[in-house]
Amino acid sequence: MDVSGTLWVLTILGLSALIAIDFFIGRKPHDVTTKEAGIWTIVWIALAALFGLGLLFFGETQASGEFFAGFITEKSLSVDNLFVFVLIMAKFSVPSHLQQRVLLVGVLIALVLRAIFIAAGAAVIANFSWVFYIFGAFLIYTAWKLIQEARADEEEEDEFEENRLLKSIERRFGVADRYHGTKLFIRNNGKRVLTPLMVVMLAIGTTDVLFALDSIPAIFGLTQDPYIVFTANAFALMGLRQLYFLIGGLLKKLVHLSYGLSVILGFIGVKLVLHALHESGVHVPEISIPVSLGFICAVLVITTITSLIANKKQEAAAAAEADRAAEKSSSIDA
Repeated sequence: MDVSGTLWVLTILGLSALIAIDFFIGRKPHDVTTKEAGIWTIVWIALAALFGLGLLFFGETQASGEFFAGFITEKSLSVDNLFVFVLIMAKFSVPSHLQQRVLLVGVLIALVLRAIFIAAGAAVIANFSWVFYIFGAFLIYTAWKLIQEARADEEEEDEFEENRLLKSIERRFGVADRYHGTKLFIRNNGKRVLTPLMVVMLAIGTTDVLFALDSIPAIFGLTQDPYIVFTANAFALMGLRQLYFLIGGLLKKLVHLSYGLSVILGFIGVKLVLHALHESGVHVPEISIPVSLGFICAVLVITTITSLIANKKQEAAAAAEADRAAEKSSSIDA
């Protein structure tokens, strides 16, 4: 897709305006209701759909297909981020009315960092086509590692561990012992220190970089157009805050999500390797965008269904066990 500098500027201005509107609406700290989160989740998805359809309307059929495939992939991978966001909120004991502000700024930091990653990735791909082999192998490895971690998580309780950058920032500036509303810095004994609110914002923004190591190569496996990569990531991330409040309570029920994401990453990894072989002159079949889009959607649907079925069986087993324990207790008392 041939993107002019003017279109880039207009797109960035448009996205910035949407972020500003989102910030204005959520400027007052409050507890986000399920209804509010649901409405805004639909709004963000509708905006992404309109953008994709807009590309189709202006004759960019391939770009439209790549955007939808990229958006769905990034959205599904970003849901996995929510598990970590929940751990971060618990780790820092973030008051419920401040969580929406934390996510808004944290996601904004993540978007800026991802833009840097995308620019670097596009530059590397443009000059070194063999990097597709590395991206493909990395995604296949990540898919296998994700399966291993999913199995381990079934037996262990997850806990957020601060990264080195965050620890160094805390040591350098110091951190207040409690939250001070929406303030990011305060004066403590004459010294300017961070508030816990600033720390948790940085935690969410910098932690997303780790997820970008997976998601950026994944979307480059679907499209090599930096414009599509950037916009798909932007729309996927900007609706993440509302999605957090909408499905926060459902995350634990998506027990097979990691397995589904591993299948998607493995699939895109294979697609990248095939593309690299094709670029090297080897006659191998390439996976088209419609096939990729259909496969990704099918995996997500199947994963959701099997997760809900498995969760229902677990709840039934737990209820049966509780009934047996109650019966046993009653017989002992008798």
